[in-house]
Amino acid sequence: MNAPPLSPGAAIVVGASGGIGAALLAALEADGRFRPVIGVSRASDPPLDVADEATIAAFAAGLDARLAGAPLSLVIDATGLLHDETLGPERSWREITPEAMARAFAVNATGPALLIKHLAPRLAREGKATFATLSAKVGSIGDNRIGGWYAYRASKAALNQIVKTAAVELGRRRPQALCVALHPGTVDTRLTAPFAKAGLSVATPAIAAERLIAVLDSLAPAQSGGFFDYRGERLPW
Repeated sequence: MNAPPLSPGAAIVVGASGGIGAALLAALEADGRFRPVIGVSRASDPPLDVADEATIAAFAAGLDARLAGAPLSLVIDATGLLHDETLGPERSWREITPEAMARAFAVNATGPALLIKHLAPRLAREGKATFATLSAKVGSIGDNRIGGWYAYRASKAALNQIVKTAAVELGRRRPQALCVALHPGTVDTRLTAPFAKAGLSVATPAIAAERLIAVLDSLAPAQSGGFFDYRGERLPW
């Protein structure tokens, strides 16, 4: 399928303080097509926390001044929660807790939905404007063969449904635009470090960022709403 490349314009990376987010920010800055390139995270000024809609709304409200007239051609959501000091992926249903489920959904599903709510309406009306979010292959229901990881799997599956639903609405408003979910593969970051197995192919954040941008360049508007891996191959729901 012949696809136009990403349109020049402004780009936003949400989650720019993370491993993949920082690499995406650097890659987009070096690309040359995107000006300005805006990185935002819980550590930025102003901060943006996907679990706090007020911070998303405040960022969106101040966006016009930061864009300085440039069309918003690309938003990449690189946020996600698999584990932290108090949360880890469940190995059995015995380990499911409502607190872990709620936190996973808040960051992995509700957060990206709120980004779509506040930022998708600001995407450029002309050209291949794109909203992309990082999902995960373990969020594929069809690919689930080993079980476990209840909260993470379920929240990423919910994210995929949100992307598909938003793509339908976006297509009515901006037929050339895309809303897609991307699986970056296993990347050498704090999120995946405790779970990288011997012999598993692990990419550096810089390589992962290059691959993801290449995938976005390769996608056509007709593929909006899809779930793709870092090679551009469609993943099962």
